Amino acid sequence: MAPGGSRSFWVAPAGLGLLVVAALVTACSSGADVSQGVSNSARATTVPPDASGSAPAPDPTGDSTPGDPRSFDPADIDWDELDDGVDVATLDVPVDYNDPTGPTFELFLARHRATNPEERIGSLLVNPGGPGFGGSEFAIFAEIVPYDEELLEHFDIIGWDPRGTGKSEPFIDCTDDYDHFFAESDITPDTAGERQQLVDLADEFADECVAGNADIIEHVGTNNSARDIDTIRRALGEETISFFGFSYGSELGGTWATLFPDTVRAAVFDGARDPNADNFEAAVQQLQGFENTLTTFLARCSADTDCAFHNDGDAEGAFDDLMSALDESPIPGAPDRTEVTLRIALRAVFQAMYSEIYWPALEESLAEAGAGDGTGLQSLADNYFQRRADGTFGNELEAFQAIGCADTDVRLTVEEDDAAAAAYTAAAPRLAPAGSVGSYSCTFFPDALDPRIEITGAGAGPIVVVGTTGDPATPLVSTRAMAEALDDGRLVVVEADQHTGYNVNTCINEVVNDYLIDLVPPSDGTECR
Repeated sequence: MAPGGSRSFWVAPAGLGLLVVAALVTACSSGADVSQGVSNSARATTVPPDASGSAPAPDPTGDSTPGDPRSFDPADIDWDELDDGVDVATLDVPVDYNDPTGPTFELFLARHRATNPEERIGSLLVNPGGPGFGGSEFAIFAEIVPYDEELLEHFDIIGWDPRGTGKSEPFIDCTDDYDHFFAESDITPDTAGERQQLVDLADEFADECVAGNADIIEHVGTNNSARDIDTIRRALGEETISFFGFSYGSELGGTWATLFPDTVRAAVFDGARDPNADNFEAAVQQLQGFENTLTTFLARCSADTDCAFHNDGDAEGAFDDLMSALDESPIPGAPDRTEVTLRIALRAVFQAMYSEIYWPALEESLAEAGAGDGTGLQSLADNYFQRRADGTFGNELEAFQAIGCADTDVRLTVEEDDAAAAAYTAAAPRLAPAGSVGSYSCTFFPDALDPRIEITGAGAGPIVVVGTTGDPATPLVSTRAMAEALDDGRLVVVEADQHTGYNVNTCINEVVNDYLIDLVPPSDGTECR
């Protein structure tokens, strides 16, 4: 898991849900009031940059017109002090860069000022992943999110909530009834009626998203967020700027570096996604990563008599039996909550696979579920969905879905999506159980106006790409693919069983620091073991 809990997602079979999410560390999800002042990686049609380095955005009428963000003149950023060393502000950017005088998003920004002003280099833009998650907390809580002290000394850490997310306004908002969409349906439908229920839920979810966000839903894709990065840079008054992206942040950073290579001072992508994988390929890659991590978890539990789910050395068999039992008969969870189904249990498992710090809780929760108490699994699943203490949910899932569908021009039919389910099961038989159907993730969403461009980073100089050997969410194979796709990608491999590698050991911190601070890039293939 990345500092503070970077998130990554895959477009899952419908029975498994529409995303996988790792929670922020407790300090970053405590509900602190900061308002005074919070892969669907698809192969997309390449849009060649214009002379300014920005890609033209397609015109809704079908006539292609330049969408140069530099035709929009941002206001100066007016920072307000939030806390000692931390400031917040807002910045208006066009909803549609083809219409720079039209409606705007109000982006919420945060800045953690460099702790050694005399040694300040400039701003370091940070993105925690997603898509769909705000990044302002990565600046507000920079003293908690484990940036190396050297980075805090030399850079203003700038985090922002990308368009449609977090405290930026307007934000994507589709539903408040998560249980209706994601808790009660059967993930392995046995009848045509149960299967149709999943299709109808996907259709209903898309309808609510489109109806509730009609003015913005086609403009929240990664291309436009990358254009916002350049607008933020210009508003900060910096000719070039540095970027540190985790998980999906690598895709956003790669898009920015491709559109605006002349503005890149330095860029680090940690836990990178395969930029050329379509939705199906990305789902298979990520499922395999999570399945491999689950296999490691169960093997360790079988070998450790102190594991709460030891089951006489057969945690694997006990897990399979428990999941089968939950598929047949859900068990009670917390009072006044829906029952814990196989669907909820698998979400809990996905949540726990992001980092070993969740494994003790999963061990206990699985043991309790075997005894008929699903409260622990339900709690882990709630973290997966970013459920708040008051029972409400954030808008991360909705924004994830909208951004993902804005990024791809592929719209599979229900039948085409279902045809992929067997490959998901082959890749991850425990996490995509036999009988699962397709995701229908973008089937009912409007066609994309501005699909994400091809990522090359040509002309941006060296970009450091970090991958861990046991990353479940962005497996090393996908990180290698990002490094290979970049014109000058420098792969660094960290030995660790977690999502993203920064701060795992001194080696990787020194590699990142040497590059971001002194502009000394590592050799491609560097290993930190």
